[in-house]
Amino acid sequence: MALFKRIGIDLGTANSLVWEIGRGLVLQEPTVVAVSLENNRVLAVGKEAKRMLGRTPDYIIAKKPMRDGVIADYEITEAMLRYFLQKTVGTSLLFKPEVLICVPTGVTQVEQRAVIDATLSAGARRAYLIDEPLAAAIGAQIPIAEPSGNMIIDIGGGTCEIAVISLGGVVSHRSLRIGGNKLDETIAGYLRRKYNLIIGEQTAEAIKIKIGRALPPKKERAMEIRGRDAISGLPRRQEIKASEIAEALQPPLRQILSAIKHVLEDTPPELVSDIIDKGVILSGGTSLLKGLDKYLSGQLSVACRVIDEPLLSVIKGTSLVLENLDEYHKSLRP
Repeated sequence: MALFKRIGIDLGTANSLVWEIGRGLVLQEPTVVAVSLENNRVLAVGKEAKRMLGRTPDYIIAKKPMRDGVIADYEITEAMLRYFLQKTVGTSLLFKPEVLICVPTGVTQVEQRAVIDATLSAGARRAYLIDEPLAAAIGAQIPIAEPSGNMIIDIGGGTCEIAVISLGGVVSHRSLRIGGNKLDETIAGYLRRKYNLIIGEQTAEAIKIKIGRALPPKKERAMEIRGRDAISGLPRRQEIKASEIAEALQPPLRQILSAIKHVLEDTPPELVSDIIDKGVILSGGTSLLKGLDKYLSGQLSVACRVIDEPLLSVIKGTSLVLENLDEYHKSLRP
């Protein structure tokens, strides 16, 4: 029996998941931290901190320390990682865990170093990194080691990772700083322009989940929202339709589609042939946007499908890599 534990962390922009070998999924929390500005003390992490977003007094700030899949606030990210590790393995300094963290394929060396340093400072014995699309493909049980092309699109809160994988490695890829958060911002911007209505990010997210669509609905749906009038500054209610939200989301969806086409253009013809036969795999929380698979299938003329439990594909892949580090050693970032 190993003296130290092995921990996998999917450090997402919107949500973070922690997996401990032998126990399974031990933590799933929003990537939000609330900090006291008076003494710089962490007051809350995860669900409790998310409830504070947009509702804090001047001396408390609730923020998301990750932006577009990378660290935006080093100190708060380190505090959050320390919270995750202590909640998972306790506070003992004797047996520090080995930690594997997923990162976007487009991270720079500086961003990569920041993740490793923050993880080690938070109490890890050793830190490894793996590309998110590789982890997602492994979690989706795609046989990545075979000489055959597999395309996976992992759309999370901050990034869209598009990759073609063969022989255990990434052949061609694009990493877009577009994800669920960008869709929320797009919805909020659309409502401000069209209705002069200012809404918060949690309201925008609720709209996306309830009536957000990639394609116009066959049967119209509506939702009443509340916000602040941009002209009078007073509270106001407004009814919005699903077809309006589908229209609002077209610009970021077209950017994702364009990136997918670029990846296919960079992919050898033999692997493209494999992708046509197998189809495209969608994973990540934003892949649950209603109609996204049909939208992409129609535009690409290739079958696209959302895997089961898309929110867990990356963390499941991380756990499989941790259990078989020797087998997947070449898949880790150097």
